[in-house]
Amino acid sequence: MSTIAVRAEAGDAGADRRAEAAGPEAMRRRGIDVDPALLTLTSEQEELRGIVADFVAELSGPDDVRRHAAFPGGYDPALWRRLARELGLAGIAIPAEYGGAGGSFTDLAVVLQEAGRGLLCAPLLSTVVLATSALLASGDERTCRQYLPGIADGSVVATLAGTAGRAGSSDTGARREAAGWRVDGTYDFVLHGATADVVLLPAQTEEGLGLFAVDGNAPGLARSARTVLDPTRPQAALRLADVPATLVGPPDEGAAIVDLALDIGRAALAAEQVGAVEHALHACVAFVSHRHQFGRPIGSFQAVKHRLADLLVELEGARSAARYAAACVDAAPAELPVAASVAHVACSEALELAAREYVQLHGGIGFTWEHPAHLYVRRARADAVLFGTIGRHRARLAALIGIGGRELEGDAARD
Repeated sequence: MSTIAVRAEAGDAGADRRAEAAGPEAMRRRGIDVDPALLTLTSEQEELRGIVADFVAELSGPDDVRRHAAFPGGYDPALWRRLARELGLAGIAIPAEYGGAGGSFTDLAVVLQEAGRGLLCAPLLSTVVLATSALLASGDERTCRQYLPGIADGSVVATLAGTAGRAGSSDTGARREAAGWRVDGTYDFVLHGATADVVLLPAQTEEGLGLFAVDGNAPGLARSARTVLDPTRPQAALRLADVPATLVGPPDEGAAIVDLALDIGRAALAAEQVGAVEHALHACVAFVSHRHQFGRPIGSFQAVKHRLADLLVELEGARSAARYAAACVDAAPAELPVAASVAHVACSEALELAAREYVQLHGGIGFTWEHPAHLYVRRARADAVLFGTIGRHRARLAALIGIGGRELEGDAARD
């Protein structure tokens, strides 16, 4: 798989090469048996996409996004309840035995793409993806039954700490006492960490790294909201001092659980990013089609056409990589680490390009605070480092597929 999106030298690998690496043919070459239906939308998924698109278009316009991001938790609780209870989107990929719809991750990816298109302010990534994936990966039946039904109906907002590289750090630890487990430590940049009802966090035990569930209002837990670049994605710093906790899964499997949840999170983030790129491209095309200069639409100028064509190529590569990653979550988990990093690189680069073009092709108005383009710029910059920088994922890919070089090591070190 030498054509994946790893750049061993300066310059572009190209969206066409990323699409080749992340498409059906690449999977066949690697001996991956994936149902083709996972790579294209079924009629049911198209219907789902339409429902979510209408919901987002009605309730998540630019003014709505600014208003929702200003809520204490970074989202409107009433909107979240509607999304979870009326549409059933919070439990779409939760098994039926835990109160969910029993759908696939590719179904959830359809929802996430439309949410990303409108920058929907909701705890989808933190609760529906990260926390849910960690609970299911733990295999802890009791804990799953305790929390997943509430996540599915929107009454519980959960999150996963340790996604910013703090898992297993020296200042986090858990000890078993007669009354149960107690946890000490600090975690930073926790998605929706300031208001989540339940926080899942990794901590060192005598047996190894374990995963624990902590009540958001537990005594000894101090939470402070971070000032972040992207206001639609709130984060917080957590400090725990002798906090009661519940062990989730075996006491030595926290690292594996968090790693899997993170790769699923990267696949989810990629789906969101594809939606955001689509929005930016469509907004640019609409603007240059009616904005006139020298007596003709500026979209008729060759320079503008080339920029939009380049963005379309990047979008197609990103879409292919994101769908490949989503398919691996459902059908080829052994390939997920590679697929997740490919998707992170491809989709982050595509969104950063889309955000720049969104601003620049709109001219002076694109630089104003009132225009929605800046919201996508902030999302693009924040997403690119949320689960590891692009450079670190190139280095990770090099290690996973057995290639390397000083250029890749230097790229990761600079990031």
